[in-house]
Amino acid sequence: MELGQTRRLNFPLLHVWEALNDSDVLQRCLPGCESMVETGLHAYEVQMTTAVGPVRAKFKGSLKLTDIVVMQSYTVLFEGHGGAAGFAKGSAEVALESEDEDDSTLLHYTARATVGGKLAQVGSRLVAAAAEKVAADFFSRLDDMLAERHPPALTEALTEAATSNPPAATEPGPSLWLRFRTWLARLFSAGGSRN
Repeated sequence: MELGQTRRLNFPLLHVWEALNDSDVLQRCLPGCESMVETGLHAYEVQMTTAVGPVRAKFKGSLKLTDIVVMQSYTVLFEGHGGAAGFAKGSAEVALESEDEDDSTLLHYTARATVGGKLAQVGSRLVAAAAEKVAADFFSRLDDMLAERHPPALTEALTEAATSNPPAATEPGPSLWLRFRTWLARLFSAGGSRN
C-alpha cells in the first residue's frame, strides 16, 4: 500500500519542524497512540490501538527517524505487531517546504506499508481507507497542537481589536484599569456575538 499527500500548515517551518521532532506532540497527534517511549537516538517504542474494518487490536512496535536533514526532511521507519490481528511495517518520507510569503509550510509525505495476518484479509480498500483516516486525524491534531503552542501574539490581537472595535467613552475620569476592563468586556462580548 502506498499513500502520499501534500498538506499546507499555516505555521512557519521552524515551528512545524520542532513539532514533528517532539515525541510528546507525535504521541498526542497519532490516533490510538497510548505510549511512545524513547529507546535511543530518534528511536521509540510505541503502543497503540487501532481498528481496520472489523479488526481491532493493540499493536506494539517501534518507530525510528532516519535520514534526517535538519529543517528539511526525514524518513520514519515503523513496525508493529498485534498478535492474531497481524502486523504492519513500512516507511514514510516527510519533507518540508517553506512558503515565506505566507509564513506557512508545505508538508509532503509518501508512506509505504505492508500488512499481514487478519489485517491483510480485510482487503486493501479498507486498509487504505483506515490509513487515510489516520493521516487526516494526525494532521488535524497537529494543526491544533501548533495553534496551542504558537497562538497569535496578544499584542497583535489587542492592536487589531482596538482599531476595529475601540471602547466607547465612559464617565469622566475613570481609572486606566477600569477603562481597560470595560474595553475587554466589550471586546469579548463582540467576539462572542460573531460566533
